Amino acid sequence: MGADLMNSSLPPDHQFWFGTDDQGRDIYSRVLYGARVSLTVGIGSQIINSIIGVCLGLSAGYWGGWWDDLINGLTNMMLAIPSLIFALAIMAILSPGLTSLLIALGLTNWSFTCRLSRASTLSLKSQGYIQAAKVLGYGDIRIMLTQILPNILGPIIVIGTLGMGSAVLSEAALSFLGLGIKPPFPSWGSMLSDARDQMTTAPWISIFPGLAIFLTVLSLNLLGDGLRDILDPQSRTRRT
Repeated sequence: MGADLMNSSLPPDHQFWFGTDDQGRDIYSRVLYGARVSLTVGIGSQIINSIIGVCLGLSAGYWGGWWDDLINGLTNMMLAIPSLIFALAIMAILSPGLTSLLIALGLTNWSFTCRLSRASTLSLKSQGYIQAAKVLGYGDIRIMLTQILPNILGPIIVIGTLGMGSAVLSEAALSFLGLGIKPPFPSWGSMLSDARDQMTTAPWISIFPGLAIFLTVLSLNLLGDGLRDILDPQSRTRRT
């Protein structure tokens, strides 16, 4: 819905379920459109994070030596720098937009996946079936992709699902600061930024985007928690 100053800052009613903003735009439709942006960034950036983390962690855990030391040092450096600060630095170099968000968030949160992949690989590479694959003439890459990776996918899927919630929050924060999606395309973070001056006079403008962020992050965290119970029977046993 475009700007309609005749209907600006209207409270929720039967026509505008979430009310309108200061430019008369329907908040309900903007929240729905913003969901597409947030979920695209959350899923896309986490896919990039998972690919980077798995490749680095799997190779470091399997090959060891100087490569393991290098990846460990890089991972520790990434963990020492707040991911949002790193994303801010990348967004300051790139122009605001969806592609820039995917790149910025996709390059900042891979360290947890990398550390998990490395630890899982270290515990599996001495197993008998890995030694049998070497005897059969399997190369290192083939062993990592066909013998180790399928056995560590469960924890990676869980941490990836949990990371989506963090990515949604980061996207909202960057958009709130004006470094996210360019107007006029709506984003939950930019909607909150636009509503700062009207939080007392028209609170619904900020309530519904904030509620959308809260419910989305909560749902993704609950999904990750449920997947952990399904993919890790020991976790379910400990809880019961």
